[in-house]
Amino acid sequence: MFKALVVTKDTESGKTAAGIQAIGLEDLPAGDVTVSVEYSTVNYKDGLCIGPGGGLVRNYPHVPGIDFAGTVEASDDPRYAPGDKVVLTGWRVGEAHWGGYAQKARVKGDWLVPLPDGLDTRRAMAVGTAGFTAMLAVMALEDHGLKPGQGPVLVTGAAGGVGSVATAILAHLGYDVAGVTGRPETSDYLKSLGATQIVAREEINETTKRPLEAETWSGCIDAVGGAMLARVLGQISYGGSVAAVGLAGGAGLPATVIPFLLRGVNLLGIDSVMQPYDNRLRAWQRIAKDLPMDKLEVMIQPATLSDLPQLGADILAGQIKGRVVVDVNG
Repeated sequence: MFKALVVTKDTESGKTAAGIQAIGLEDLPAGDVTVSVEYSTVNYKDGLCIGPGGGLVRNYPHVPGIDFAGTVEASDDPRYAPGDKVVLTGWRVGEAHWGGYAQKARVKGDWLVPLPDGLDTRRAMAVGTAGFTAMLAVMALEDHGLKPGQGPVLVTGAAGGVGSVATAILAHLGYDVAGVTGRPETSDYLKSLGATQIVAREEINETTKRPLEAETWSGCIDAVGGAMLARVLGQISYGGSVAAVGLAGGAGLPATVIPFLLRGVNLLGIDSVMQPYDNRLRAWQRIAKDLPMDKLEVMIQPATLSDLPQLGADILAGQIKGRVVVDVNG
């Protein structure tokens, strides 16, 4: 038997509850590879799945946790053998399939990636889906011509998980990073990650009647969406790009097509869930090379399984700074 955070649902009231239970290997869903989980993390989707109503969960009981890293315990997949270190993000694990908030997990081999050299399982979960998404966004901006020296790169929601890793990576690569935050108390934290400019959220969070403003940013990684994304599009330099990774400020986009037509601005959608294997491997290898480990350590907030119900509520309320690393054996 081993520990897991299990979300259950009362059939009469429809209310959900999350608590630590002892479960066995026979309880795990079908899959090719059984992993002894060492660490997981907390993402916005995890908060939804843990919280009241169960969010993205359709079948109960359920084990959330969209990310995990650990050691292969048993495998029917020839690509993986017992003892291999692996990492998993995406593929709707933790939503439709039992996830990483347990000491063991069973998944399809196709969903795993070998842990790259230079990362251990703890740091891989300090990266997690948030950091993986940040690296995909950086790669997309680079693939569309972004280079250091072209002007500042804007990162919205900069103190969150995606924003923190994006700031550290961009600064390490030589970019001038401007971090947008609605929490003034995070300014020193963002500067420690390499941000050279702090932009108050209220300066950029309102729509404007002008479809174009001064060309201010060479590129942007946007975790907010909504009115802020619309405003940023009108401030991107000619031929620049915005990598859209989130919707913390809303799913609507009150924008015009003018930035696309008159400045050749690109809006790049970043999906981390169904990302093909080769691009996953490329991103994780880039993370191991281009994310300074000392900066990553600054972001880490340690936690255990028993902390998850509160952390799930905290991340939905926008109260998480940096990256939570959950020691499932702690």
